Amino acid sequence: ELLPGKILDVQINHPVSVRLKIPLIGYVMGQYIILKYPPVVKETDYEDVLKEGNVAIVRYLLEGDQGKCFAFRATIRSVTKRPHKFIILNYPERIENRQLRMHQRVMTHLPAAISITEEDDTINQLQGMIIDISLKGCGFTFKAPNDTVEVNKRDVMVLIKYANDDLLKIPAKVCNSRNDKGKVSVGIQFFDGDKQVAALLENLFIDTSNI
Repeated sequence: ELLPGKILDVQINHPVSVRLKIPLIGYVMGQYIILKYPPVVKETDYEDVLKEGNVAIVRYLLEGDQGKCFAFRATIRSVTKRPHKFIILNYPERIENRQLRMHQRVMTHLPAAISITEEDDTINQLQGMIIDISLKGCGFTFKAPNDTVEVNKRDVMVLIKYANDDLLKIPAKVCNSRNDKGKVSVGIQFFDGDKQVAALLENLFIDTSNI
């Protein structure tokens, strides 16, 4: 699930501590990983740390139903200059991961909306879909007109319509958002919606014992 273009957090501690955000170019499973060289002002920038033999600590997040942070150590195999400047890492022997969420989410495709008011007023709503959900929060996604749209961190109302047209209103807050080529993913935390969400999941035949 780690695709080219994903931004990785790369930390190198020798001879000085440097932490960079670098896009993944690609990899050959079990052999090597290719990263783009970070933007520099001078050709000599980072030469003392981004060089063969130094060890990099790489971290990245997988969101959605994963909600995990992955990390590994890898030695820099080489730095190429042609056709572009790339960092080549040895493939890691071990990749560690840590669950970020206290409550595991389950996948769903539930039409919904988020609004700054409780009213069923489509003008003030972002229409989209809940892609994963737990008793404590959900992942919401919608299509944006461009790749710069994001959702500010603020209190919102999650609006979900039942089959009988009843409107479920769950008070929540936006924790984060990310725009990936016009597809906006929003991380939402519910306030006190446990009973409402449990009833919703029960109606969707989702077992809540593990979430």
